[in-house]
Amino acid sequence: MAGVLFTATAACAAEVVDFNSDPIGAAPKGWTFTMTGKGAPKWSVERGDSAPSRANVLKQSGRATYPLALKADTDIQDGFVEAGFKPIAGSQDRAGGVVWRAKDANNYYVARANALENNVVLYKTVGGTRTSLDIVGKQGGYGINVPVAANHWHKLRVDFAGTRFKVTFDGALLFEVDDNTFAEAGMVGLWTKADSVTAFDGIAFGTTK
Repeated sequence: MAGVLFTATAACAAEVVDFNSDPIGAAPKGWTFTMTGKGAPKWSVERGDSAPSRANVLKQSGRATYPLALKADTDIQDGFVEAGFKPIAGSQDRAGGVVWRAKDANNYYVARANALENNVVLYKTVGGTRTSLDIVGKQGGYGINVPVAANHWHKLRVDFAGTRFKVTFDGALLFEVDDNTFAEAGMVGLWTKADSVTAFDGIAFGTTK
């Protein structure tokens, strides 16, 4: 099963998941692989010598509306989720995202970075329909424009407490969103879109004390 490390700070208890002990070519245990919409997502463990862990990565290489990988045993209300990701290919989209407070494949929050659009956006998906959310202090916007280089490793993180969500990309705090659609605890996970081919490594999540 996926390698797991536990750390603790004054603020939170964190779990870090890598895929270094999972067999190459198979989906790792402990995750629910699903999608929002239609298609045929494909999640598999692959070698990733350029990855931060210098070993295995989890790669999504299928095509679906929104492929999802949900960490099945998580149930977090207030905390954080982050992931290293590398957008490799995709002509429609070239995206990687993190999910939190997920109830199922059709109801969750997601923040994603897109190497074709060069932006980071936070959405809510309700009943399978995705809607972008306004940034605090900015009405009617659509995320933040920021360079997202293809074939490079990036880190995307969301800290969530109550109705407030803080989005950090490559170590820089980009924006905050306030929304009360999903107030209860839920699963964390990973997300891509359409024909994105994306690798993930060093997934971390935890609860805020």
